[in-house]
Amino acid sequence: MAMISVEHVSLSIGTAQILRDISVSFEEGQIHGIIGRNGSGKTMLMKCICGFIRPTAGRIIVAGNQVGRDVDFPPDLGLLIETPGFVPYYSGLKNLALLAAINRRASKERLNACMEQLGLGNAKDKRVSKYSMGMRQRLGIAQAVMENPRLLILDEPLNGLDEQGVEDIRALLLELRGQGKTILLSSHNREDIDLLCDSVCKMAGGVLTRL
Repeated sequence: MAMISVEHVSLSIGTAQILRDISVSFEEGQIHGIIGRNGSGKTMLMKCICGFIRPTAGRIIVAGNQVGRDVDFPPDLGLLIETPGFVPYYSGLKNLALLAAINRRASKERLNACMEQLGLGNAKDKRVSKYSMGMRQRLGIAQAVMENPRLLILDEPLNGLDEQGVEDIRALLLELRGQGKTILLSSHNREDIDLLCDSVCKMAGGVLTRL
């Protein structure tokens, strides 16, 4: 069954054509990868799927709900798009607690477990301003998974990570797939895509092609 169905989606901003008649489906319980250069349209497609941007034409259905008609934003979604934004003078754990308070689906114990799982257990009480780029990326992934969502949309989740960090996050994503999660991710690194993904698409000039 398709978790995400994109049907003839186009997006124009002013005179710029960002997405061009994209039709694709992403099956439930798999990891799906999108590769492409900066500016190719990967992030914009992800934003459309998440409901942050409304496409100019076409429709997007996530878990049976049409985004923008049945729901404003897909339910049961964890996401990491572009640079994670956190309150720099709060600790990593407090940042997660602030976000978790919105939906009240993640307990304090769950937040602590996510910090440990992402290798931030010893830094959970440290201010985010003291975090390295890789630590901020790990914290961004922690907020994406903390509510145990069915669907994860991750834009360049391995950016800024050292070699050990890349191995850790690859292992985590494969573990989540084993739990039946559906993951849509973008990456510049073809090795990440080859190791992780059950299906791969390429974005170029706003056109999406299956590989």
